[in-house]
Amino acid sequence: MAAHRKPRQRSLGGGTARTAVTLALAGAATATAFEGTGNAEPQLTPAQVKAKVDQLYQEAEEATQKYDGAKDKADTAQRRLRSLQDETARAQQKLNSARDALGLVAAAQYRDGGIDPAWQLALSSDPDQYLDDASVAERAGDRQAGAVARVRQQLRGIEQLRGAAHVELTALRSRQAELKREKAAVVAKLDEARELLDRLSPQQRSAVTADGGTGRASRSTADARAPLTAGSVAATDSRAAAAIAYAYSKLGSPYVWGATGPDAFDCSGLAQAAYRSAGVSIPRTTYAQINAGRRVSRSELQPGDLVFFYSGISHVGIYIGNGQMIHAPNPSAPVRIAPIDEMPFAGATRVV
Repeated sequence: MAAHRKPRQRSLGGGTARTAVTLALAGAATATAFEGTGNAEPQLTPAQVKAKVDQLYQEAEEATQKYDGAKDKADTAQRRLRSLQDETARAQQKLNSARDALGLVAAAQYRDGGIDPAWQLALSSDPDQYLDDASVAERAGDRQAGAVARVRQQLRGIEQLRGAAHVELTALRSRQAELKREKAAVVAKLDEARELLDRLSPQQRSAVTADGGTGRASRSTADARAPLTAGSVAATDSRAAAAIAYAYSKLGSPYVWGATGPDAFDCSGLAQAAYRSAGVSIPRTTYAQINAGRRVSRSELQPGDLVFFYSGISHVGIYIGNGQMIHAPNPSAPVRIAPIDEMPFAGATRVV
């Protein structure tokens, strides 16, 4: 009778163990691969890159207008501070002269004041003459008292000037700090847009930036000049015509944020420079420029009017008629002619 034996259990040694370990590692690697895929940044299509770049350019434009405003205020504070410093220096010079004059008088009085006036009268060989001299000296004393009062007034004036200069210096430092923050915001937006564009092939990047990030193709300099300058549309005001002529002369100039010409511009810098060339002073920023003249509706637009875009009034162009404007779009496009309906219209103002 055969003995019943317990079946042998095979160990996980040898090839079986190796297979199990291999499968486990493969599973872990697969899981890691899937996990990495899940966390990887999705590849944007050219259309998505364009939409994101357009948004970044708009945000950069808003930050640029804040930078321009802060710079304008910093420049004003700097001019006021310099003026106060010059005025203080002139006042100090006058004070020094007055003090020198008083010092000479005080020294003379000290030299002549060693003898009591009664003894001087008694010892005088000519009492009548002495009394006459004493009367003159008394009147001179009154004049010197007035000189002392004027010096004291000058001192108070200088202290007030120094106080005002301190206030301006504090304001200037605050504006400079604000300027630094706004500059950092602009640079960050533009750097992010540049990084997105760098991911595209040269052909894709050219297609995305060909319209200046606006979604529409703008007319070139060559084919835009003739019909708009020779057509029936013309500025009714000579200053508006001069501003338009200046803008035409700057077609093709690069966009540089914070620039007001003569070789580069941001959007509000171009508008300001164009009207400055026509002898008209307008503010530096879009949100101040829109209030620089009389508001007009879109249907009332005339060449030379300033047209504004986006809800935050962050972009401006110079209307030239026929639904067209000259503007400085963004860093990917130079000063150019474009239709005013390529961006959300926010309002318009007639400067002259």
